[in-house]
Amino acid sequence: MKSIIDFLTDLSQNNDRTWFEANRERYKLVKQRMDEVAAEFIEALASFDPSVEGVQVKDATYRIYRDTRFSKDKSPYKTWWGVYVCPHGKKSGFSGYYMHVEPDQNCYMLCTGAYCPSSGEIKSVREEIMTEGDGFAEAIRTAEGFEVDWSSALKRMPQGWSAEDAHSEYYRLRNYVVVKMVDKEYFLQPDAISHIASDLRCSRPFNDILNRAIQYAHEMGW
Repeated sequence: MKSIIDFLTDLSQNNDRTWFEANRERYKLVKQRMDEVAAEFIEALASFDPSVEGVQVKDATYRIYRDTRFSKDKSPYKTWWGVYVCPHGKKSGFSGYYMHVEPDQNCYMLCTGAYCPSSGEIKSVREEIMTEGDGFAEAIRTAEGFEVDWSSALKRMPQGWSAEDAHSEYYRLRNYVVVKMVDKEYFLQPDAISHIASDLRCSRPFNDILNRAIQYAHEMGW
C-alpha cells in the first residue's frame, strides 16, 4: 500500500499533466500494484461472501482521470483510490464493500452499503425496514466498529412513511451506508487486506439485507 499512498500524496501536490507525464512510468507501476491489491481484496471478501465471487478488478475500480466538463475544479486527476466490490460490479446498483484511500484529506475508510440508490431501491429498503426493522437494526449493531452515515439524510420524514414505526429514523436515509474511519497506519500494516476483510466481515448481514431489498426492486422494475 505504501507505493500507492506515496504516489497519491505526490500527485495531490502536483496535480497537472506535465508532472503526470513526467511520472507516467511510476504511475504504471503503481497502477499495477493497485490492481493487485484490488484483486486480493475481492478474493478476501469472496471468502466470506460468495455473492462477489468472480467480480473483475475493472468492475470494482475507477479511472484516475477526472471528468472536469461540468466542474469548476479542473484538476485532471483523482487524488484518491477506492475499490468497490458488489455483485455484478460497481454499475449493477447492488450494495457492496468499499475501501478508500485519500492521503491529502487524511481520509482512510471502510464502508458497506448502497450509495446513491435509485428511488425504487430506496423504497424497497424502506419497506424492508417497515416489515423487518428489528433485523435491520440488529444488522447495524452487528457491524461492530461501523457507524451509519447520516450526512445526506433527510431532515424530515419522507412523505408516505410513518414516524410512528419502530425504526422510522432509518426512513430518512438516502444512502444506506455504514462507515468505519481508520488511519494511514491501518492501511500500511502487514497483511492489510486480510485485516480489512476481517473488519468488513461483520457488516455482511447489513449488506445481505440491502441486496435482498435491491434485488426485489429490480424484479419489480422500480
